[in-house]
Amino acid sequence: MKTKIIYLLAIMAFVSVNAFSQNAKKYYKAGNEFLESMRYEDAAAQFTSAIGLEPANPDFYHARGSAYEKLLKYEEAKADFEKVIVFDAKNVDARVHLGDLCNKTGKYEDALAHLNHATALDKRNKLAYPVKVITLIELEKYDRALKASDTAMAIDDTPMIFYYRGIIYRKLTNDVLAKKEFEKSITKDKKLPEPRLALADLLLASNADQAMTQCNEVIKNDDRNTDAYIMRSRVYKQRLDYPNAINDISKNILIDPENAGFYMLRGVYYQEFNQHTNAINDFSKYITLKADDPDAYFSRAKSYEETLNYEKALEDYTKITILSEDDPKARRMLKDAEARLYELNREKAAPEIALVSPLPVNDTIELRGDKAAILLSGKIKDKSKLKMVTINNGPVTTALGKNGESEFLSNIDVNGIDKITIYAIDDYGNEKTIVFPLKRTEIAPPMISIIAPYTTEDGQVYLDSSTPNVAIQGKISDDSQIKSITIGDVTASYRRDEMNPSFTAILDISNMSKFTVIAEDIYGNRQESEFRFNREGADIAANNPMGKTWVVFIENSSYETFASLDGPIKDVGTIQRALANYQVHNTIHKKDMTKGEMEKYFSIELRDLVKKNQVKSLMVWYAGHGKFINDVGYWIPVDAKRDDEFTYFNINGLKAGLQGYGDVVVHTLVVSDACESGPSFYTAMRSVNEEPKCNNSIVAGAKSAQVFSSAGYELAVDNSKFTATFANTLLNNKNACIPIETVVKSVSAAVATETGQKPKFGKIQGLVDENGTFFFIAK
Repeated sequence: MKTKIIYLLAIMAFVSVNAFSQNAKKYYKAGNEFLESMRYEDAAAQFTSAIGLEPANPDFYHARGSAYEKLLKYEEAKADFEKVIVFDAKNVDARVHLGDLCNKTGKYEDALAHLNHATALDKRNKLAYPVKVITLIELEKYDRALKASDTAMAIDDTPMIFYYRGIIYRKLTNDVLAKKEFEKSITKDKKLPEPRLALADLLLASNADQAMTQCNEVIKNDDRNTDAYIMRSRVYKQRLDYPNAINDISKNILIDPENAGFYMLRGVYYQEFNQHTNAINDFSKYITLKADDPDAYFSRAKSYEETLNYEKALEDYTKITILSEDDPKARRMLKDAEARLYELNREKAAPEIALVSPLPVNDTIELRGDKAAILLSGKIKDKSKLKMVTINNGPVTTALGKNGESEFLSNIDVNGIDKITIYAIDDYGNEKTIVFPLKRTEIAPPMISIIAPYTTEDGQVYLDSSTPNVAIQGKISDDSQIKSITIGDVTASYRRDEMNPSFTAILDISNMSKFTVIAEDIYGNRQESEFRFNREGADIAANNPMGKTWVVFIENSSYETFASLDGPIKDVGTIQRALANYQVHNTIHKKDMTKGEMEKYFSIELRDLVKKNQVKSLMVWYAGHGKFINDVGYWIPVDAKRDDEFTYFNINGLKAGLQGYGDVVVHTLVVSDACESGPSFYTAMRSVNEEPKCNNSIVAGAKSAQVFSSAGYELAVDNSKFTATFANTLLNNKNACIPIETVVKSVSAAVATETGQKPKFGKIQGLVDENGTFFFIAK
C-alpha cells in the first residue's frame, strides 16, 4: 500500500511540473509573437509571466532583455542579460548584448570586458567584433579598434565594418583611407545612410557639392532621416545658405518636436544669420526641455546682447555662474560668462561720492579747533564694483549698504593738514576725486541763561505759583549755530537757523527740585547748566494774592540847607505800626539820603534786591521836601542846595528805576508825603468810586503802577494829616484785605475838610498798568 502512495505522488509531481512548463512556454511563445509584431510592452509582460513560472530559464531572461532593449530600458535589459549569464555562463549572445548595452550607457570599460569574454568563448562570432570596434573607438584605442575591424571583416565584411574602419581612419587623421572605406561601405550597400553621411562630413570642407549629393541620396531613400537633414544643413551653412539650412532643421523639428538638440541647432543658425529674435525663441524652447545646459544660456545671452537687451543677457550669464557650482561644463564656461558680464556692465560714469557725516558746509568740513582726528562717513554710488577708495591717500574699507550704495566709515588723523581728499575708482577705471577744505571752528561752549521764570546768577529759579507745569524761557549765547537744546528730558523749541537763539519748553516740575539745561552747538561744544527751584514765592502766593510784599521808607528830615522836618520821623513810625497787622515780608528804612545815594539806590541797589528776592508787590513811601519846577517834580535830598535845581532828585529818575523792576514786580505803589511833588509823576487820576473786593483775583493778578501824593502844588504842613489818616484806615480795617482805593477814599475825605492839602491819586507815567490794584493783605 505504501509503495502505491509513493508512486501516485511521483506521478502527481511530474504532471504538475509538466503543467508549469507547458504554461511557461505558452507565455514565452506569446511574448515572441508580440516581439515580432513590435508590441514590446506586451512582450515584456508575457516574458515576465514565463519567468514567474520558470525563474531559472535563461531563455526567458534573454527574451525579456531584448524587449526591454527595444523599449530603450537599457538598465532593465542589462539586468536581464546578466541573469542569462548567471544561468548560462557560456552564452556568447548575452555577452554581446551586454557589451552593446554598456556602450549605449557609456560604460565602455564594462562593455570591453563583456566583449572580450564573448570573443574568448567564440573567436569567430560575427556579432561580437563589430560591437567591440565601437567600444574601442569610444575608448580612443584606435589601433586596437582597427585590428578588431580586421578580424570582423575576415569573418563577415559587412558594409558597417567598412564604415567603422572609415571612422577609425578619420580619428587617426587619415582622410584618404577613411574616404576609401566609406566608399567601399557605400558600394556594398547603396542605401546605408551612415557611410554616406560620414563621407559628406569628410567632404564638407573640400567638396561641398559631393557632400550635398551624399546627403540627398540618403534623404531620397529615407525622407525622415533626421541625421541626413542635419548633415545637409551643415552643407547649406558651408555655402552660407542659412535659409535652407534653417529649413532642414525645421523639417527635423516636424519629425521629432521633442528633440531639444534641433532647437539648439536652429537657434545657432538663426544667430549666425543675424535673426536674433528667432534665435532667442529657439534657445528658450531648448531651455524648457533642458534647463541645466549652460551652452543654451550662453548662446541666448549673446543674442540678447545683439538685441540690446542687456538686462536679459546679464540674467543668462548670471545663471551660468549659478550652474557652475554643480556643473563641470558650466564651470568651464564660467570665465567666458564672467568676461561677458564684465563687458556688459562696462560704463563710463564716475563714482558719486557723498559725505554724510560731518555734513559739509559750503563744500567745507568744519571741525572743532582742538580735534586731532575726525570720523568720516559717507556713501559712494556706482554702477560697477568699486576697485579702491582712499581718504588722504590711505585705503578705506567699504561695505555694501542700502540701494546698492557702498558705505564707508573711517577715522582720519587731521594733525597738520588743511583738507580732506576722497578718491574712488571702479573696476572700469572710472574715477572721482573730491576735496574738502578743513575749517577749524571755535571751541567755547554755549552760554545758557534762563529769562523766565526769574533766575539768579547762582541758578535759582524763582516760582511765583504752585502750578505743576512751568514755561521755561531762556537764551543761548554762542559764536556758532546751536544743534540741540534739552531741558531735562524735554527738547526745547528754538529757531535752528538763528544765532544766539531764544528757547522755550514746558516742563513738568512735579516732585522736581532742580533741572539741567544742555546746549550743544554744531561743532560739538557742549554746556550743561543746573538750575534749582526756589518755591518761596509760590508758597507765599498760595496764601497771599499780592505775593512777596516789600515796603521801602525814604525818610529825609535833616537837611543841610532846607528847613529840617520833624514830621517824616513820626510819619514813618506811624505807618510802620499800621502795617504790622498786614503781610509785609520785608521793610527797608532809608534815612537822610543824598542825591547820589537816592539815584544809586533806585537804579541799582533796590532793583537788584527786588529781582534777587522776586518781590511781587512794592510800596515806596517818601517823607520829606519836594519841589515842582518847570513841570518837573523833585524829591529833595538832604544835601540839596537851595535854588540849585541840579542838586534835586528828579522824579523821572525814580520812574526810570521803577521801570527796571517791571519784569518782576506786579504791583507798584508810590506814596509821596512831600510838598510840591506835582502832577508830572502821574498821567491821570484813578477813580476811587469803586473799591475792589479782596476776592477779585482779576484785579489782584493784573499789573498796577499807582501813585498817591499828599500834595500837588501846595506846601505840606509838618504835622501830616495825610499820614495819620492813612495809618488809621489801615488800623481800623476789619476785613481780610484793604485796597489802596479804600485808603485813598478815607484820606481824601479827611484831608478835604481842610484847605491845606489836597491828595492826588493816579497811574505812574511810563509804567505798565493793567487796571490792577494794590491790596494790603491782613495777617
